[in-house]
Amino acid sequence: MTAEVERSGTREERAGPRNVLVVLCLTQITSWGVLFYAFPVLAPTIARDTGWSMPAVIVGFSLAQIVSAVVGIPVGRVLDRRGPRVVMTCGSVLAVSAVVLLATSRSYPAFLVAWFLIGTAMAGVLYQPAFAAVTRWYGERRVTALTTLTLIGGLASTVFAPLSAVLDEHLGWRTSYLVLAAALGLITIPAHTFGLRRPWTAHVATTEDVADPERIARSPAFVTLVVSLSLGAFAVYAVVVTLVPLLTERGLSTTTAAWALGLGGVGQVLGRLGYGTLTARTTVRTRTTAILLTSAATTVLLGLLPGPAVLLIGAAVLAGCARGVFTLLQATAVSDRWGSAHYGRLGGLLSAPVAVTTASAPWVATALAGSLGGYSAVFLVLAVIAVAAAALSLGSIPRITD
Repeated sequence: MTAEVERSGTREERAGPRNVLVVLCLTQITSWGVLFYAFPVLAPTIARDTGWSMPAVIVGFSLAQIVSAVVGIPVGRVLDRRGPRVVMTCGSVLAVSAVVLLATSRSYPAFLVAWFLIGTAMAGVLYQPAFAAVTRWYGERRVTALTTLTLIGGLASTVFAPLSAVLDEHLGWRTSYLVLAAALGLITIPAHTFGLRRPWTAHVATTEDVADPERIARSPAFVTLVVSLSLGAFAVYAVVVTLVPLLTERGLSTTTAAWALGLGGVGQVLGRLGYGTLTARTTVRTRTTAILLTSAATTVLLGLLPGPAVLLIGAAVLAGCARGVFTLLQATAVSDRWGSAHYGRLGGLLSAPVAVTTASAPWVATALAGSLGGYSAVFLVLAVIAVAAAALSLGSIPRITD
């Protein structure tokens, strides 16, 4: 009888985190799809419909990333104390309201306010709180769980980029965003409210944890890690927003370019499938540098390849592979080096500057395209930045884990 009870308890303990993982997979693919991946497809239509320049439209998207970065720091502290349920439920409610405001905005200031609110919501619904939940609830099994979460989340562009293109073609960008807001609300609000009810107790430090987060945050290794991943994120995510205009510049239709962006999501999934094996066979330093150099290589390929369409789409998939692994690299950067204690706080401090560079990337890349004569040259610049990030990453390992 005792053995049966113990086995039953073990099954229940495993089922709890597994159910949470299913919920987070569903909400991440929806949240990323609506709040992030719909925009690169709808942005050209927004510019044409409103008369605002493309850089002005992208400013709103960049503003959201910056706001998310700033808000993410206090959100990290709340996550450590209260857990993800309240944070992610409130974030979902705010996200739906903000997307509705975006769809109905008739002036540029209202458009920017909507993106400000979307950025605030992003801090509460995207990867940072989801990673904190998985890292705490899965413990030593966190790499497998994080891989699963990002595998599914990586399909967001595969689903929502083509879907946004179809909606835009038939409904226009405003109604498209209203439809997407409805889907976001129907899926994520109840899922976060009822699916994240596991206990969230105070963290008990283990032998792998370092107790002083302030000391970690001031350490040369942490500062170097922040700079390296920030530069890497700039290069990786600038590709996301500039891929569609690059491909249309090469003669592809907007719909085909959107499919290429969407298939990059399949690439993200493929890249993440091997991350568990990569972590088992490489050191933290080796895989960090290798992933950043791979990102540089795929960006160069996109910058130099003139066509045809099938090769350009293949290059987009390879870039998606690198982007997918980079997400896992960022998700495990803190726990790989300093353990899981204070993950929310340290993750917020790491994510803030990474999000700022991610936010500035689309605007800077678009501005560079104008001054450099096209997006091909921009992709070569992004590759150089990724190489610099790889070089810096060599100094991001603290002595205690080196």
